[in-house]
Amino acid sequence: MSISSEDTSDSIRCHIRAAPMMQEQPWSKDEVELALSNLPGGETALSLIPTLQDDALQRALEEFQFLTLNETANCKQRKVSLPTFANGFMRKALLASENGAAAAATPGQLLAGWPDTFHLTIRRMPLHMAACAASVKIVEELLKHGANPNEWDLGKKCTPLHCAAAAGCVTTVKCLIKSGANVDAGLSGRSPLHYAVLNNAGDCVEALLQAGACPNNPQVYTETPLHVAASLGNVRCTKLLLSYGADVRVQLGTARSTPLHLAAEEGSAECTKLLLNAGAAWDAKNSRGQTAMHLAALAQSVETLDVLISAGARVNVEDDDGRTPLHAAVAKALRGSELVKTLIQAGASVNKADKFGYTPLHIAALNESSPTVVMLLLKGADVTARTKGGVTALSFIIRRTPDVLPRFVARLDQAISLHDHELGDVDCELRLDFRPLVPGGRGETDLMLCLVEVGQGHVLKHPLCESFLYLKWLRIRKFFLLSLVFHSIFIALFTGYVSATYLWQVKRLSGVLLWPVLGFTCMLACKELFQIVHGICCYAKRWENWLQWSVILASAVILIPPVRPWQYHVAALGILLAWIELMMVVGRFPMFGIYIQMFTQVSINFFKFLAAYVCLVIGFSLGFSVLHKNYKSFTDPLISLLKTVIMMSGELEFEDVFFDEEAPLMYPGTAHLMLLSFVILVTVILTNLMVGLAVSDIQELRRCAGLDRLVRRAELVAHLESMLFSKLLDRAPARIIRMCRRGALLLHPPYHCALHIRPNDPREKRLPRELVRAVYRLVSEKRTRRTTFRSSAPPSSLRNTAADSSQARFSRMYSNESSHQQLSDLAAELKRCSYNISTRLDSLTDKMESIAREVDVTMNYSQTYCSPTGAC
Repeated sequence: MSISSEDTSDSIRCHIRAAPMMQEQPWSKDEVELALSNLPGGETALSLIPTLQDDALQRALEEFQFLTLNETANCKQRKVSLPTFANGFMRKALLASENGAAAAATPGQLLAGWPDTFHLTIRRMPLHMAACAASVKIVEELLKHGANPNEWDLGKKCTPLHCAAAAGCVTTVKCLIKSGANVDAGLSGRSPLHYAVLNNAGDCVEALLQAGACPNNPQVYTETPLHVAASLGNVRCTKLLLSYGADVRVQLGTARSTPLHLAAEEGSAECTKLLLNAGAAWDAKNSRGQTAMHLAALAQSVETLDVLISAGARVNVEDDDGRTPLHAAVAKALRGSELVKTLIQAGASVNKADKFGYTPLHIAALNESSPTVVMLLLKGADVTARTKGGVTALSFIIRRTPDVLPRFVARLDQAISLHDHELGDVDCELRLDFRPLVPGGRGETDLMLCLVEVGQGHVLKHPLCESFLYLKWLRIRKFFLLSLVFHSIFIALFTGYVSATYLWQVKRLSGVLLWPVLGFTCMLACKELFQIVHGICCYAKRWENWLQWSVILASAVILIPPVRPWQYHVAALGILLAWIELMMVVGRFPMFGIYIQMFTQVSINFFKFLAAYVCLVIGFSLGFSVLHKNYKSFTDPLISLLKTVIMMSGELEFEDVFFDEEAPLMYPGTAHLMLLSFVILVTVILTNLMVGLAVSDIQELRRCAGLDRLVRRAELVAHLESMLFSKLLDRAPARIIRMCRRGALLLHPPYHCALHIRPNDPREKRLPRELVRAVYRLVSEKRTRRTTFRSSAPPSSLRNTAADSSQARFSRMYSNESSHQQLSDLAAELKRCSYNISTRLDSLTDKMESIAREVDVTMNYSQTYCSPTGAC
């Protein structure tokens, strides 16, 4: 703030002691007071200034120009000019010692001696102080008495003009300029123009520019007044600087920020518009590769983004990390939805990933901004997008914004709709739109696989997902049939070769079958190598792949001539593993999948169970070895362990062990007690426990059979789809690969993205009848909820205008996706149910009253027309 000549000295004192409301001053309040108090009589003068009014102050200034001091060197009285004193002929100690002697002087004597006096250590002139205080009269008097308007302080930080500009007093600035002050003083650092802009002193900026102040800085990468004005969002100063030729292309410091960057970062749409009209480059990048679009998005300024987009700025421009303005917009949740809407309407890509693989949806979910996540999903964001670490956006959504998942499921509900005719009509047609299941143009089953990975497999039971998986299986089952045929031929040839070589020992037949088996083994190995190169991490997690390699190695080993005894062991194991592998291939088909899964799950649980009780079995086997060491089956501890495991099935051989004449019982009593304990603990308890566990597993599998079948189908389809669309096949014959890929796809955008079914037509065979009924039921429930909701709305809502009705429909549609609407639907259903129950109770009450009246009539008739004996 500034103080005019009409202000009282109380205001001057207040202005000196209180920090002005500026953004930045050359010196702090404490520094100013310290400098004034160290002047001759400074402490007395500071205490007397409030008592002087304007006229008294003027008279005091005109009273004296010199001050008499005692010179300590020769103890003589002499007149010492304060300019001489201030230039160093007197020591600072003398200055301090004379403070007390000057206390008797009048205020006028003290003030008149200050024109060129400065603090000896920091070289601050009274003119600096007066300019800081915006005291025009004092500045004029000091200049009249010879004060230098271009005097620097000791640190070369500022001149009086800097102080006046920082104080924002245009009168003081003009006075100093008129007295010859250099308007470009400190141009390489901070000039008076710089301080004027910094403190939003528009009048001072205009006065300095009119006096010829340079708006630019001669040193590169140095802060200019235009940088300051843009960073503060100062529209007037920006306009003034641009009108006097300020360079809009200059960059600041190591960040390489232009004025446009700073204006966008401040969120000043007006300054941004002025800079763009002056020729600022919207595509200029700072040291991090960010443009003004990135910075405006980070500042959450929709208005600035609109200005930049109108000027032609690209919305998908990337910084050094590959991030677009949309990434920056979702980083904060304050106005995220508005920014996302603005950028997407301008053409921003919602699925653009940075160099770490993060899409805007990842960042919005990480910042727990549910409205922004919902907005991105509505605009087609891909929840299956993965980071470089393999984390999907859906995983972040489940962990950070779980409230979004019901809205995601609601989108699946909306994808099933009534297309034509009424529900009860024979020609009723329902539309199943599969586009929500295939976001981002990725694999058609990636979303299903992601749902399974994040523990949301139950979503697959939605009629839309189940229908999609059924149709998808119909498209790709031919590839599994080919795989089944391939494995069947290989197993047949492999079995024939093993039988001819190791069982029948027919060398001629073995020689015929050798090369086909070798060829199929090589093809099988190539297929497995292709899967390893395609994705070794996922490949190593599947135990079936290890089984497959066991078959390949066994096949390769038994083909080595000549036949040796150890190859019989490999042949026996290989033929077993090969048929187990064929069983697993058969289990990929839905008809047999549940049974193979039962076998696999029960086997895994059995071995876990056996591992828990193996100590008990080992203990009994060793005990039997000690008590029956003369019996062949218990002579060797390992054979004894095998015999004990077999005895678990009920094959005890009681008579052969206890009544064998060739191997009589050596330790009766203990042997009998040991066998009895084994029967009770192992044969009865442990065996029945394992049977019960297997039955429990089977029941659990049957209970979850539908969901497990869908999960297994989704995994198989996703695996095959990833193989067909692998980049490793790009060098294969293009025509064959294109035909295979097209045969695996269910959707062919933009035309073939939906299925239309007629649920009431008995000829509808494209979906199973139970699935058609589920789709029909979903549409019927949606229609019922909508009717109930409309009937429960207040009558006044029906009298809205057309625009209000449209807005209300949009609000209802949006709210259907939220949990709030789900609660409203539930409340409406409860209301309808309570109404039905109330109606039925009223009807039942009426019937009971009618029956009661009939009984009363009958009793009255009996009493009137019947005799006491009962004859009527």
